[in-house]
Amino acid sequence: MSTGGGQDDDPVVVENAVAFIKRPLLFDENSGQPVADNLADPSAFHPGARLYWKTSAAPDAPERDISSRAFPGAGYLDDLGRLRYDVKDLHVSHDGTRLLFAMRAPEIEGADDDEQPTWNIWEYDSTEDRLRRVIASDVVAEAGQDVAPAYLPDGRIVFSSTRQRQSKAVLLDEGKPQYAGLDEDLEVPAFVLHVMDSDGDNIQQITFNQSHDLDPMVARDGTVVFSRWDHAGQTRDNGVNLYRVNPDGTGLDYLYGRHSHQALSAEVAVQYLAPRVTDRGDLLVQLRPFESEDYASVPARVDIEGYVEADRTLSGAPGVGQQLLVEDAGLAGQPSLQGTYGAISPLLDGSDRFLVSWSPCRLREVASNRVVNCTDERLGSDAYQPAQPVYGLWLLDPVDGTQRPVVPPEEGVLFDEAVLMRERPLETYIPEMPVTGVAATLAEDGYGILSIRSVYDLDGTDSTPAGIAAMADPLQTPPDERPVRFLRLEKPVSIPDDTVRDFDNSAFGRSRAQLMREILGYVPVEPDGSVQVAVPANVAFALSVVDADGQRIGPRHQNWLSVRPGETLACKGCHNPASPVPHGRRDAGPESVWPGAPTTGLPFPNTDPALYADMGETMAEVYGRIRGIRRPQPDLVFEDEWTDTAVAPKADAFALSYGDLRTPAPMSAVCASHWTSNCRVVIHYEQHVHPLWNLTRQVLDTDGVTVVADYTCTGCHNHVDDQGQTQVPVAQLDLSDGPSPDQPLHFNAYRELLFPDNEQELVNGALVDRLVDTGEVLRDDDGNPILDADGNEQPIYATVPVQPSMSVNGASASRFPALFRAGGSHEGFLSAAELRLISEWLDLGAQYYNDPFAAPED
Repeated sequence: MSTGGGQDDDPVVVENAVAFIKRPLLFDENSGQPVADNLADPSAFHPGARLYWKTSAAPDAPERDISSRAFPGAGYLDDLGRLRYDVKDLHVSHDGTRLLFAMRAPEIEGADDDEQPTWNIWEYDSTEDRLRRVIASDVVAEAGQDVAPAYLPDGRIVFSSTRQRQSKAVLLDEGKPQYAGLDEDLEVPAFVLHVMDSDGDNIQQITFNQSHDLDPMVARDGTVVFSRWDHAGQTRDNGVNLYRVNPDGTGLDYLYGRHSHQALSAEVAVQYLAPRVTDRGDLLVQLRPFESEDYASVPARVDIEGYVEADRTLSGAPGVGQQLLVEDAGLAGQPSLQGTYGAISPLLDGSDRFLVSWSPCRLREVASNRVVNCTDERLGSDAYQPAQPVYGLWLLDPVDGTQRPVVPPEEGVLFDEAVLMRERPLETYIPEMPVTGVAATLAEDGYGILSIRSVYDLDGTDSTPAGIAAMADPLQTPPDERPVRFLRLEKPVSIPDDTVRDFDNSAFGRSRAQLMREILGYVPVEPDGSVQVAVPANVAFALSVVDADGQRIGPRHQNWLSVRPGETLACKGCHNPASPVPHGRRDAGPESVWPGAPTTGLPFPNTDPALYADMGETMAEVYGRIRGIRRPQPDLVFEDEWTDTAVAPKADAFALSYGDLRTPAPMSAVCASHWTSNCRVVIHYEQHVHPLWNLTRQVLDTDGVTVVADYTCTGCHNHVDDQGQTQVPVAQLDLSDGPSPDQPLHFNAYRELLFPDNEQELVNGALVDRLVDTGEVLRDDDGNPILDADGNEQPIYATVPVQPSMSVNGASASRFPALFRAGGSHEGFLSAAELRLISEWLDLGAQYYNDPFAAPED
């Protein structure tokens, strides 16, 4: 890459101002290592930054500080004259005269953490040389951490914030205090997207991720493109991907990157950050790891119009969806002759050039400690180590391979986030979604709509044995033979920080992967696999397709969905997480395999004539149009509403109801009588599952008195018999009361069911781990047997493992439920309602508690 060239006649360089940030490279006081930039902590405070205004991009153009005036007197300096505030996230207005950015005021000495300043959104107007905080009120401004602002076409501002305004309102409806939920690493409050008026009024939350939504920008079509940390369930696809959403929060859609984190190398997983529109119309992104000590990223063009992954087109065909702006740039501390790139922004002048933060490749000679330039020979030698970067600002022309200096580098300084103050076209304005008719009624009740064409459509393949049409025909496939019967709606629980509720990590139970979850309700799946259901708005939710027993079929759904009030979210079907077929993006992937009704005015074959279809409709759409859109309910209730009694009798109705439990139900009495959008099923082990083991399960003779059999769980699965004598529990499973010796905050029965254990035996009246001879003997380092005092070889004994009968991966991954169903050794011992409760609890993750406010305080 050439780093020279003149700038004599370049009007962009001469005529347009440049804004940029100058910050010191920070080092840990203890280790001396650079302070890493961590994407997982957008609120990190690194004082010392300052925002500068440069009259042009020419190297000798004058520059001035425009941010320090925000703090009166010398309040922005410490006793040693060092800057005490931080600034980041620059964004230029459409007319090129105003600049949005995030700034955090200096620390307040002696103040508690919750009394310290927060990140605020600021605006600089160059025509008036005026600096203002967008939210004027101190109380409102400090109500959350606000970063990454961008102008919308109508003058409003979209930004990322921990305010979680609508989420807090939902918490209040749930009977919880209002607080900002932590991200799924439980480290800092989650940043999600909000919009506000240009004067800071009318703040509205528009996304509902459980981890961070960052770096919003407005695409040419008016949608907001942003970087989302997909972290649900902490799965293998955990990473920051590109999404889009309308400014009113409708139309949330995955865009790009979920399976592309190893697109640069197998060793370094990169995240998709800071999207920006280029002159070509594609997106420019910064590819970098979660944590970076050298602040390096690799700039790349991403073709979101034709691709959903780096190697996958919208149709699923292989291809190349992204192109590096500079080949072989350094990343993750690995030096390169091409140097390392930091922040980058397009000029948007038609030249396809960029302002970049760039450091040449530098090495430190181990013997002399002197800094030298990189060469191939030095890079391959152990006599040199990477040196600190020196990021200056440069004008990059990737077409002719040149870089021109804008601000020369300084030792120990990072010049960052340069933007050109230039007018650009206004993006398309997307008005707020109109809500009318049935959708308006649902919106008033706090619902949106989820519409699934068929759950039997698996990545564009009909997964049914004889086809969806045969599955939809009650004569060809009676209801009892349909594999999928209900859809379960699951909601993540917002976890507060320890200032709101401090509880022990053991509250999550066997695994923290799913954190805590609630159930929003169930809805029947129609015979063709279609679903149309009202779902609570302004909450994140996931889906599970379940069988007639309430047990999930297939893998967990590990991406959060959401709808705004009155919005309809439509999808084609289901997805195999291991499949390369594009999924989750509305314009990607194969077409639906289910065409729906073949004619208008007639019912589906052998179904109730009153449920007549319009051409192309699914059964759920027919049902919703004629009888109303189904609303979720707490119980699994089946009624055969489709079979035409003129051709066949209707199937028997059934219900798996919490009302049939003889133990406490996992919902309030109010919700049991009237289920609304703010009702939740919340299952705790001690309160709802453990009482099942002690529940009396006697079978009486015809006289109603004589006990013929007793299937009470703890009658057999107990460490004491009915005489109070110690015994080996049947099947090595102890379901009795009492704390676990391994974790006193858990009942022993919980750990017996879910944790590996050792087989026990009764020795001299006490239970001890059973040991078996392995056939091996103790040996010394030379392999010779080690003899005891009598000269005998010493056998090696080992415990006998007992595998748990339950799994946090769900009911289908557990041996336990099958024991109680038809053909199982415990068939009939538990009721259908009880098995349903156990199955859904396992499907959620078998948490010990599913409400942080129910867990004991730490």
